[in-house]
Amino acid sequence: MHVIGHALVSVPRPATRIGWDRSIAVGFAVGSACFFIGPFPGFVQLVGTAADGVVFFAGSIFFTLAAAMELREGTVRRGHRWGRDPSWWSAAIQFVGTLLFNLSTFSAMQESLSTQQENRLIWTPDVFGSACFLVSGALAYRVTAGPGLLPRRMDRAYTTAAVNLLGCVLFGISAIASFVVPSTGSILDLAAANWCTALGALCFFIGALLSWPTSPDAS
Repeated sequence: MHVIGHALVSVPRPATRIGWDRSIAVGFAVGSACFFIGPFPGFVQLVGTAADGVVFFAGSIFFTLAAAMELREGTVRRGHRWGRDPSWWSAAIQFVGTLLFNLSTFSAMQESLSTQQENRLIWTPDVFGSACFLVSGALAYRVTAGPGLLPRRMDRAYTTAAVNLLGCVLFGISAIASFVVPSTGSILDLAAANWCTALGALCFFIGALLSWPTSPDAS
């Protein structure tokens, strides 16, 4: 077993794995809840733009923490980084996507940005982060579905991957719709951006609940 930086040097015991997997599920659930509440109709009017931006940023931080734990756990289980394991690459690409969401949501908390700055500092990392999520979700779906587009049996792992992939698609649509049109200074389609973000976050929340381990085998 290779030593992975400061990570565990041996495969964790089943009880430890359950603890890690539950922490990962909680992290994604909390992050998803933030992204569901943030764009929900009337919320920004209730709390204000600044507080709404903090909710999105907090959600991205929870996403990053959960993704980092998932990547670390996957690395420890494999015994090394890189390789051809699509599950590991799914976790790694997902982690990169969460970092881009950190940049996007942090920039969104800044006031008085020009249209060019909004597209460069907020929209661009959001689009690339959503693209990372889409690639990650597709890899996870491929792993659970097997050689065909549909699995031979509909198990919990496949359902989780399918729901998460739908969330990734919705996040991608939201990112495209949130482009700020330079000629008008307004968002391309605000309703689509908000609703797709909320529905995508709901998918991720369901996926987090489905990934909650109840036994060592489930982990």
